[in-house]
Amino acid sequence: MPADRPSPTPRHRATGRVTLKEVSLAAGVSTSTASRALRGERAVAPELIERVQAAAQRLAYVPDPAARALASRHSDHVAVLLPLLSNALFVDLLEAAQNTLRAQGYQTLMGVTHYDRQQEEQLLRELLLHRPAGLLITGRDHSPASLELMANSRVPCVHLMDLADSSGPTPGYSVGFDQAQAGAEMTGFLLRKGHRRVAFAAAQLDARVMQRMSGWRSALQAAGVYDPTLEWLNPAASSLALGGQMFEQIVQQRPAVDAIFFCNDDLAQGALLAALRRGIRVPGQVAIVGFNDLTGSDQSLPPLTTVRTPRARIGEAAAQMLLGLIKGQAPEQPQLDLGFELIERGSA
Repeated sequence: MPADRPSPTPRHRATGRVTLKEVSLAAGVSTSTASRALRGERAVAPELIERVQAAAQRLAYVPDPAARALASRHSDHVAVLLPLLSNALFVDLLEAAQNTLRAQGYQTLMGVTHYDRQQEEQLLRELLLHRPAGLLITGRDHSPASLELMANSRVPCVHLMDLADSSGPTPGYSVGFDQAQAGAEMTGFLLRKGHRRVAFAAAQLDARVMQRMSGWRSALQAAGVYDPTLEWLNPAASSLALGGQMFEQIVQQRPAVDAIFFCNDDLAQGALLAALRRGIRVPGQVAIVGFNDLTGSDQSLPPLTTVRTPRARIGEAAAQMLLGLIKGQAPEQPQLDLGFELIERGSA
């Protein structure tokens, strides 16, 4: 019998998957060139990228990110942890980050925490198994176990939306804005308009919401008009329906309130709808303001006064900072403050 000859295009023995070696042989390039071409690295000639991609498509090649990371000690994936994808705030942030990372040949591994610290911890354990090149994570309110996981992984990490304190327990790279300052500035705006009975209505009650409330409280205390009974806190998820319910409660139980600062625009939009139903004039009887300048806020009746947050810029800048960290380049500004903008419209 003739001796068995090795296959010119061997597949992974355990899985039967098409290998990168198989793609490189079909394209007539080295394995390393095929790898760089599939990542879209600009150093590879366009003709070679096209040839390798055509071979990969013809062979139905699907990369194994874990195997690639183990073999090369380098991953082309970045882990991204966000609280929700049902909120336009985080969708805008994610799209900007993904576009920036993809332009440099990186893909994203997504995790949604639902504002749950234990769920965040479990997602971190799962995502870090893939040996990501970097990590983008929302906020800085993490469990001790999550902080330990991030520190021990030695994976470059950038925090989103909050400004981390480099001297504190949370890792020091972050891109965002001062949530408390934004809350104080909106409250100061209402005070300058002559309002003195300013309620704060909040849902979800994550760390960023509580920072906004801290700013509201400090501004009212400085003006000598702080009233703790005007804090309306509900741990339920933020929504238009909940905003309408909270508005109804406030005007019934605290009729002297002359302004309501809602922690998020969807709550404020729901409050405006409830005011229309009840025939309450906004801002004549009560001013209503929100936060984040979400879609539809400029079209509500009346248009909503709010704080515009730079979430797309935060996503892009955080991804750029992380790319630098992956290359071993420390950023000039470890805590990058992109600020915010108070948008005055007809509701206040």
